[in-house]
Amino acid sequence: MTDPSFELEVLEVVEETGDARSVVLDPGEHREFFAYTPGQFLTVAVPSERTGLVARSYSLSSTPGDGGPLTITVKRTPDGYASGWICEHLKAGDKLRVLPPSGIFTPKDLDVDLLLFAGGSGITPVMSIIRAALADGVNKITLFYANRDERSVIFHASLAELAAAQPERFQVVHWLESVQGLPTEAQLKAFAADHLEREAFVCGPAPFMKAATSALKELGFPRERRHQEKFVSLGGNPFDVEVIEVEPAADSVPSGPPVNLQVDLDGEEYDFDDWKPGTTLLEHLESKGVKAPYSCREGECSACAVRILEGEVTMRNNDVLDDEDLADGIRLACQSDAASEKVRVTYS
Repeated sequence: MTDPSFELEVLEVVEETGDARSVVLDPGEHREFFAYTPGQFLTVAVPSERTGLVARSYSLSSTPGDGGPLTITVKRTPDGYASGWICEHLKAGDKLRVLPPSGIFTPKDLDVDLLLFAGGSGITPVMSIIRAALADGVNKITLFYANRDERSVIFHASLAELAAAQPERFQVVHWLESVQGLPTEAQLKAFAADHLEREAFVCGPAPFMKAATSALKELGFPRERRHQEKFVSLGGNPFDVEVIEVEPAADSVPSGPPVNLQVDLDGEEYDFDDWKPGTTLLEHLESKGVKAPYSCREGECSACAVRILEGEVTMRNNDVLDDEDLADGIRLACQSDAASEKVRVTYS
C-alpha cells in the first residue's frame, strides 16, 4: 500500500493564547493533495518515544480561497501529549507528517446565511468557515462564541477585525463563563430563535455541543440544516501502511454475489457491479483508484462518512455516529459492508 502521508515544512508557529498555537504549513509540491473546503481537518503524526507516533486530528483555521499556506490551530489539553508537544516543541523549519484534508463539517453553499456556535477551541473550523464565507459569499453570519474568560478567546483580534470590516454581514457575540456562567440550553435556544432560517454549525466541548444541538432541535431546525463536528481521539494509527495478509478461516469468509455500488463523490458518478462481500466500501473504492476521503480507518472519526440513498450496509465498528446520524442514513465507508443487492451512496 502506498504511504498516504506527506511531510510538510512548518513555516511559522503563532501564539494565539497562552495555551493555543496556530501552525502554518507549506504544502509545497504537494499542493494538489491538500485542496480543502472550509471546516475540514488534517490528521498529523506526533512522535512518541513510547509508541513511535500518535495520530491526532486538528481543524484547519485557514481558508482555501486565498491560496496561502495551510494553518491548523491546536489548543493544549490537560495531560494531552500530542497537543502539548505541538504547543511546546514545534517550531519553524520543522517537518510535520500529515494526511490530506478530511471531514464533512463544511457548508455546501457559502451564500446561505449561517448561525455558528463555537466553544473554546471549537472556533478553529468555524473560523475557516467564517473567513471563506466573508471572502467568497454574500451571506449573513452570526457567531456565538463561548470561552472560560477573555484570555481564552482564540482569534479575538481577528474576529474583531472581520466584524469591523463587514458589520452588515458578520456579528460576533462573546460569552464568558467568568462573567455569565456556562450558557444553558434555554439561553442558547433564546439566542438561536432569531435565526430560524439559517444553516447552523456547532463545534466545541461535548456538553456545549449537546446543549446547542438540543436547543436547535427544540426550535425545529431540520437535520439537514444542523451540523455538529465530532471530536474523537484516534486510537489507531492511520499512518501505519504495513499490510499483513492473513488467510481467513473458510467459515468466516462472507459469501454471496457481488453487489452493484453507485457513488456520488465530488460531482463525479461511479458505478461498479463487483463490490465483493467482505470488502468495505472504502476498500472497494480504493481498489478502483477512487480517491475517497478517510482518516482513521477504524470507525473513530467521520472523515469517510457517506449518506445511504438506496439499499443498506452494515458497519463493523462505529464510535462517532449517534442514533440521529444513523437514522438519517449516515454511515462510515471504512466500516461498511454491503447488506443489499444494490447500494447507492453520496459523499455530499
